[in-house]
Amino acid sequence: MLKLIPSRAASAQEPTSPELQQEIEQFLYREAMMLDNREFDDWYALLADDIHYYMPTRYTRGKREMDKELSLLDEAALFDEDKASIGLRLRRLTTGMAWAEEPPSRTRHMISNVQIHTTDVDGEYEIECCFMVYRNRLERQTDIFVGARRDILRRSDNAEGWMLARRLMVLDQSTLLSNNLSVFF
Repeated sequence: MLKLIPSRAASAQEPTSPELQQEIEQFLYREAMMLDNREFDDWYALLADDIHYYMPTRYTRGKREMDKELSLLDEAALFDEDKASIGLRLRRLTTGMAWAEEPPSRTRHMISNVQIHTTDVDGEYEIECCFMVYRNRLERQTDIFVGARRDILRRSDNAEGWMLARRLMVLDQSTLLSNNLSVFF
């Protein structure tokens, strides 16, 4: 489904080394655990200053209108955030006034089908993967979000060795049955 959205991947691709594949996969797994463990300050530190965190709205379209299945950048999106807006959301979680997360959701992030592509920028990679986020809240509220992601990772001198510069998430669902969309993907 991500073929509907322009890619930053370089046109000529060389095979990914097993070492790079493992390094990036391990980073993605650690990042997922940070979110599941509510280590939001550590997760926030992994975000590049110029991050674009974006989840377009998805529509059900017939075969003739498949190019209109996802909202455009200037149309309504489920998430369209930068580092400052993500920071505001995270700070709000500590106030007790974020009713959608009081009590906090229990989440489990699962990542699979990781594909790594070089870009024209040295030390920057485009990562495509599939995800499933399981969310349980209160006594009986359970949500499952499934989709694909396209991330831009940059080499960094931080403890993890990488920074997240862009996250594009496309849900497989066009109708969300969740009471809210307050978790991070």
